[in-house]
Amino acid sequence: MTSTVDFDAALREAERELREAQTADDVRRIWRKHFGTLGHRSLGRLLIGRSASELLAKRHGGADED
Repeated sequence: MTSTVDFDAALREAERELREAQTADDVRRIWRKHFGTLGHRSLGRLLIGRSASELLAKRHGGADED
């Protein structure tokens, strides 16, 4: 099981890497790197433009789920 600290750090790192990705191969590499920790749902949300801060707030009991 992934600790909260690991998840938070991986989410912020994935957000930064996806923002800097320039090719589809970059996105695939990032996805494979972070999938085990974050899963498809979180990575997909980052990919469509949701911020790591927003996802973390929801994960830690912030706003209601969509």
